Amino acid sequence: MSIADQAMASGLKALNRFAGADVVDRIGLREPAEKLLYRATRNGFQAANAAGRTFAAAQKVASPARQSKPRARDVFDLTPTDEQQMIVEAFGDFAETKLRSIASDADAACKAPQEVLSQANELGVAALGVPEELGGPFEERSAVTNALLTETLAHGDPGLAVAVLAPSAVSSAISLWGDADQQSTYLPEFTGENPPAAALAMLEPKALFDPFELDTKARRVGSDFVIDGVKSLVPRAEHAELFVIAAELEGSGPALFIIEAKADGVLFEPEPAMGIRAAGTGRLKLDAVRVPQTALLAEGSADAYAQCVRLGRLGWCALASGTARAILDHLKTYVNERKAFGEPISHRQAVAFTVANIAIEAEGMRLLTLRAAGLADRGTDDAEFARVTGLARRICSQKGMQIGSDGVQMLGGHGFTKEYPEERWYRDLRAAGLMEGALLV
Repeated sequence: MSIADQAMASGLKALNRFAGADVVDRIGLREPAEKLLYRATRNGFQAANAAGRTFAAAQKVASPARQSKPRARDVFDLTPTDEQQMIVEAFGDFAETKLRSIASDADAACKAPQEVLSQANELGVAALGVPEELGGPFEERSAVTNALLTETLAHGDPGLAVAVLAPSAVSSAISLWGDADQQSTYLPEFTGENPPAAALAMLEPKALFDPFELDTKARRVGSDFVIDGVKSLVPRAEHAELFVIAAELEGSGPALFIIEAKADGVLFEPEPAMGIRAAGTGRLKLDAVRVPQTALLAEGSADAYAQCVRLGRLGWCALASGTARAILDHLKTYVNERKAFGEPISHRQAVAFTVANIAIEAEGMRLLTLRAAGLADRGTDDAEFARVTGLARRICSQKGMQIGSDGVQMLGGHGFTKEYPEERWYRDLRAAGLMEGALLV
């Protein structure tokens, strides 16, 4: 515990003792004392989880900077370009040597090690969606490239992949839909040596959540917005400095807002889930959070919000695809090495057919995901993009869970232990059909 934390704890203990004393009632200070204790507790909670970074524009751009779209191919071809292949190889090495080796410990600890997050920052993950004009690494924005990157990181570990990719969802959202002032204020921070922890918070803690029917509300108060609501399973919520929040804008519909973690009324509590535990998920409470008009992205555009939902779902499809491929690769080795009755269990027809089915379904998941990402890059037919994205979501959700279950089953008793990664991958794959936001391709 730091000196500041010790001082905070001592101060709260003193306030508790004061509020509980009989003399408080005798002198008529019960209500003021309780209000003071509430504010101190709430503000202490906020100060413990909100970093003190100040976002300000070092230089302003005259108009919004956008990455260009890749040149459309004449035929449907998912062969990676040279640049995409280079990215996949670079991040593939990081995923296999770094993420895979610490995945079990990170899952148990419910957080990603800072060393790994720092290495991801050195690779420029947080700035992938930032235009070159503002210091980003790529001139073009490609959903296919981002899907390949997400898939590659998930092959190492899906939970850690979410932790690593969470800031890039925020920088991509501001790049895609932010105005010149919003981009000047926030995007340069993502290109520096210490990019902010950030998260795209869309999911809410209720059954059958629909991202187009939000309980988080934003209302106009004077020249500002006041936002109330709760967001669930927000990656790295405890340490995040910046959020893009989905909220129902009064009189308009669902919209995206930029909220700094240090804003009054932004509260956090841990919310470890069944899967993607390494992402350090938490519940975000927005208690009358007041933000200026400039916090609204894309002027509340319904089209921008719908695109955000679909690109986020594609991110989870890519995550599921990479995890399914990890299960397949691990199973192929296991069933050929594991022997029963004097021969590898892969010689058993039931085992061989199950592994073959996993390979077929994993390939189908991948092709549909990349097909939808390709349509996102072309941007010519929103209806077709929405249709294929819906298909990809459905297939990746259903087949991903089946692949996870089959992976555990193929290992028999070993699949039920933490000695092998299949049980973790099975838990992680269930997120593909439940999560909204957090990722963005």
